[in-house]
Amino acid sequence: MAVRVLGVLEPELAVIDSVMVRAFGGGDSTGPSPVDRRKLGSKHTLLVDANGVPLVIHTAPANASDYKQILPAVEDFPEIGGKPGRPRKQPDVIYADRGYDSEAIRQDLRLLGIKPVIARRGTDHGSSLGRIRWVVERAISWFKGLRRLQIRHDRSDDVQDAWNKLAAAVLCYRVAIRCGICAG
Repeated sequence: MAVRVLGVLEPELAVIDSVMVRAFGGGDSTGPSPVDRRKLGSKHTLLVDANGVPLVIHTAPANASDYKQILPAVEDFPEIGGKPGRPRKQPDVIYADRGYDSEAIRQDLRLLGIKPVIARRGTDHGSSLGRIRWVVERAISWFKGLRRLQIRHDRSDDVQDAWNKLAAAVLCYRVAIRCGICAG
């Protein structure tokens, strides 16, 4: 994996967040949105590395809790080679916002050997997590900037998964341009 050898891919640190999109036609993995008058929608959970390279994109119903999406994302963490030694199968540290705040999730991540850095609900802002989490916010912005993914039109999970993989490829290309690996 060239991006790993060149130092662009840093899978030791992962950042997770999610974004909701409307789903006009309903379909697989849709549910009532808790923030949009119960209209049908989907939630895309993105797990990115320290540079914003998307590692996992999951789609779930809009009413799915964020903290329930973190373990499936970690389970789908890709095997990453490219450096001497065993391929990496999980990150060392995961950063997340208050939506993922759950002591049970923290315990599960620790049992997997992953250090959870998750903001706690009810605490003051100013935890400095924003300095690290901005890469996932940028990835979500780029993801939502792809016009085809702003609103979900596809009813099938397979078609949505294909669009997610295409979006991940576009996001990887944008990160590569920013890091100077390829010319835009």
